Amino acid sequence: MTIAVCPGSFDPVTNGHLDIFKRAAAHFEEVIVLVTGNPTKTSGMFSVKERVQLIRQVTADVSNISVDFWGGLLVDYTTEHNVTALVKGLRSALDYEYELPMAQMNRRLSGVDTYFLLTDEKYGYTSSSLCKEVVKYGGDVTGLVPDVVVAAMKEKLS
Repeated sequence: MTIAVCPGSFDPVTNGHLDIFKRAAAHFEEVIVLVTGNPTKTSGMFSVKERVQLIRQVTADVSNISVDFWGGLLVDYTTEHNVTALVKGLRSALDYEYELPMAQMNRRLSGVDTYFLLTDEKYGYTSSSLCKEVVKYGGDVTGLVPDVVVAAMKEKLS
């Protein structure tokens, strides 16, 4: 069975992330969206538990996507769960420069290859950080994050 992991903090999950998850699901038998971070800390807009719940809601329509969390080394997760691939989205050359050394280290440590998917151009400028900043100052991120996430962000900041 081919099992891919899409790792990230996803604070919050964006439509760009969702696009990558769904495209990965078309190529692998199982895709695990892996929220990384310490589940006991709330050092972001959403706790790890809240991020997992939001991602489960927005991926519920895709039968071969599941959601999990991990606070340790990614290679330990891949080994424990028989993961055969990592999938990462790239918005720009800067993302590639950031992701390349991690992909090489992950392959060295676990033998797991990383597959890069280019982000759909309509989400090329979208990032979780930018969306949080826009909402913080009263801006509208409708269309950049799933509607349930827009509502959760507004609730967090009210």
